[in-house]
Amino acid sequence: MASEKNDPVRTLELLWRAPGERRRGPRQRRSVDEVVAAAVALADADGLGALTMRAVADRLGLTPMATYTYVPGKAELLDLMLDSVYAAMERADLAGLPWRDRVRAVAAGNRALLARHPWVADLPATRPPLGPGQLAKYEHELAAFDGLGLDDVTMDAALTHLLGFVTAAARIGIDLARNAAATGMDDAQWWARVGPVLERVIDPERYPLATRVGAAAGRAHDAAYSAEHAYEFGLTRVLAGFADLIDP
Repeated sequence: MASEKNDPVRTLELLWRAPGERRRGPRQRRSVDEVVAAAVALADADGLGALTMRAVADRLGLTPMATYTYVPGKAELLDLMLDSVYAAMERADLAGLPWRDRVRAVAAGNRALLARHPWVADLPATRPPLGPGQLAKYEHELAAFDGLGLDDVTMDAALTHLLGFVTAAARIGIDLARNAAATGMDDAQWWARVGPVLERVIDPERYPLATRVGAAAGRAHDAAYSAEHAYEFGLTRVLAGFADLIDP
């Protein structure tokens, strides 16, 4: 039977593939890795809304109940999926780079991860899976801030701030793509459709700043938002903030 709540001990055993309590039953035809890979492929294609234990079982040619012999439930499966994509992400060589380039490389790696696996942005970040993928990622990314005179707590906080920014910026691109898929129109087409209506109903004298600034941004981006501009603008501001700590 599926577990309703995540069992942290069982999850850690699965993350590290540590031997736990021996379970009786027929010999398994699949592996935990195959179950996780199928779940990741399903989430990549259709989002977390389509991720169910039954859907994963169908991909593997298993019964839903058989899937629970590999992973106790969806909560544990999500932890395994996240750790799996963390383990597989590319990690740029940071050795010898100036600190700004190191931080930019870490940001770019996480942005690429979210582009490949948009569902990761939908998961809570407050209690990450403490598996080998997570720890390898953390170890690598902390190196961007190592040797800069920051204490350990500040290093952790700086990395958390950076990753929070990248996730927030990536959500703009993810939302734009999802809206385009849902409406059948890209952002430029949508604004071309609603623009004439907005010109009739919005009074520039009542909303002078919104009208002027919104029009300027729209002309610059050919859309209401530019995910690329938001990312570059925000990362520059993040680096400037770090410089106050590193190069005062």
